[in-house]
Amino acid sequence: MSEQSLPEDTREGYADELPEYAERVLEVAERIPQGRVMTYGDVAEWLEEGGPRQVGRVMSLYGGAVPWWRVVRSDGVLLPGHELDALDHYRAEGTPLKQASRAAEGHLPRLDMKRARWDGGADAGAHT
Repeated sequence: MSEQSLPEDTREGYADELPEYAERVLEVAERIPQGRVMTYGDVAEWLEEGGPRQVGRVMSLYGGAVPWWRVVRSDGVLLPGHELDALDHYRAEGTPLKQASRAAEGHLPRLDMKRARWDGGADAGAHT
């Protein structure tokens, strides 16, 4: 079983083995409210450490135990290989989406980043 596929209830026991930076990234991911997203770069900026690639690496290795679908690419494109799973979560949470154009690969929508992006502030419930 990969680290990404660990069930949520194992995160507590597994946290002792995580690198400190990974723990911090996962804590930010857990704070993102339903229906909102942060980019990989947003998370790195929030932590004042690392960059989008480092956050992406943490999410790919350890993100399965947190709401991984809330940490996204800055262009709003759904995570390759996980598009349908993420889309199910976005629809269930009411995350703002943009309809796919006919030219879009697979006709999948994108995240509406202007409305879905969360800045980590207190206004967690309202879409901007």
